[in-house]
This record gives sequence, structure tokens and C-alpha cells, in this order.
Amino acid sequence: MSEVLPRSYAAPEPRRRARDVFRTYLALTKPRVIELLLITTVPAMILAQQGMPSIGLILAVLVGGSFAAGGANTINCWIERDRDQVMRRTQNRPLVTGAVEPAAALIFGIVLNLLAFAVLWSAANLLSACLALAATLFYVFVYTIWLKPRTDQNIVIGGAAGAVPALIGWAAVTGSLAAPAWVMFALVFVWTPPHFWALAVRYRDDYAAAGIPMLPVARGIEAATKQIFAYSWVVVAVSFTLGLTTTVGPLYLVVAAVLGVMFIGGAWQLLRNPDPTRAIRFFGFSNIYLAALFVTIAVDTLIRNR
Repeated sequence: MSEVLPRSYAAPEPRRRARDVFRTYLALTKPRVIELLLITTVPAMILAQQGMPSIGLILAVLVGGSFAAGGANTINCWIERDRDQVMRRTQNRPLVTGAVEPAAALIFGIVLNLLAFAVLWSAANLLSACLALAATLFYVFVYTIWLKPRTDQNIVIGGAAGAVPALIGWAAVTGSLAAPAWVMFALVFVWTPPHFWALAVRYRDDYAAAGIPMLPVARGIEAATKQIFAYSWVVVAVSFTLGLTTTVGPLYLVVAAVLGVMFIGGAWQLLRNPDPTRAIRFFGFSNIYLAALFVTIAVDTLIRNR
């Protein structure tokens, strides 16, 4: 008589394996980075529309943007798998642990970018699709391969790739680019160095071990925190230039002022006491700052056009 296994032992292994594979490949795309990129896309769409775009267009741009960012991040992991191996922060990435073969990861990253181009072109327009592809090419070839291992100003220039989603959102709605879109691009562009340098202060030893000349490694923590503080003023100044290119309401101005004071204050505290704990705290708040500011752009626009 055949033995009947208890119900708890009869879970379908193929389904479990498929779930594990999905999670592994999802980890390659760096989903937390994607979330922050997408939160700059939808407010740009709302500001361009001066109201709420169609849900179908928003969903298509979010899917296409996710594919583009995920593909770029996957290719980044493929390029940096040897560096990731010597950094404690990245030692659990799938290409380091061997959970994914390098060739499979590269193909996955390329396919995601092809899907992104197709989705954005078919659901929005060619300009938004080309912007997404350009961001990936810039991130991979200009930042990851050329700038990152060669100069302590890598993130200053390379940060342009992460600022493109604001342009994509605007272009998806209007089919063109205008001054407000470039201000939002500039805001993310100047926000990226202090945001990333704070992370580099926290993980300075990791970057040094990998031979990556991030600013805290190449010039020291004191120089890095001075730059973070200087850039914090630039970020806040740029946030107020949005009102010079389009109409903004009092809600945006008040929130930008409050968040700006907090952002500069956090940078000042880090300058006075540049320990790793304070650095990662400022890094975390910088995420909140950017997300809150862009959400406010969307809410302010919807309130003014209701």
C-alpha cells in the first residue's frame, strides 16, 4: 500500500522554485531604487497634464519605467559583480552568491530594456521611449563603466541618469519637453550627489576595498560632508525655481520651505558630526525629502486644477 504524505509535505515544488527564481531576478533590478525613480515620474505627468492623466497612460509609463530602470540596474549588477564581491553591502546580490548566471543576468537586463522601449513607444510616444533608452545607456556606459571607477565626481555627472524619469513622465503626456520638466530633472540631478555621498560616508571602507574613488574615499570624509552641505543649499534653491517656469500654489511653497530647512539642517548636522550613523540617517531623510517634494508637486497641481 503506497504511503500518503501529510498535506504539509505535498506543497508543489515547481511553484516554490518559480517563486524563488522570481525573487532572485527581482533582486537584480534593485526594486527600492526603482520606487524612488518612479515617484518622480507620476508628478511630472500630473504637472504636464495640469490634472490627472488617464490611468492607462500612468500604468503604462510606470510599467515601462520599471522595466527600463530594472534593466539598467541588472546590467549594472552584471558589470560590477566582481566589485560587489568585496563590498559587505553588496555581497548578497544574486550574481555574487551564484544564484544567477552572469550570461542570464545580462540577457535579462537587455530584454527588460527592449520591453521598456516597446511599452513606452506603443502606450505613450517615441520620445519617452528614447529617453528611457538613453538613460540606460548613460547609466551603463558613462556612469558605471567610465566615470565610477575613474573619478570622485562620478555621481555628480552620472546622476543625470536617475533624473531622466521626470523627463519621461512629461514627454509621455505632451510628446515634448518644456522648462518645468527640465527644472524637475535639475532638482533630481543636484539632489543625487549629497544623497549618494551620505551613503558613501557610511560605507567608505566598502568603496575603498572595491577601489571605487567615491568622494569620501578619494578626498576624505570632511571634504565629502562639506560638499554635501554645499549641495544641500543648491538643492533647495533649485526646488524654488519651479515657480519661475510654471504656476505653483502656496502648498508647494510652504512644503518646499519646510523640507528645505530640514534638508539643510540635516546636512549641517552631518558636517558637524560626520559619523556613519548620522550619514545613513541623512541618506534616509534625503529619500523622504525627494519623495515628499514630488508628491507635493502632484497634490498642489491637482488642488489648483480641481
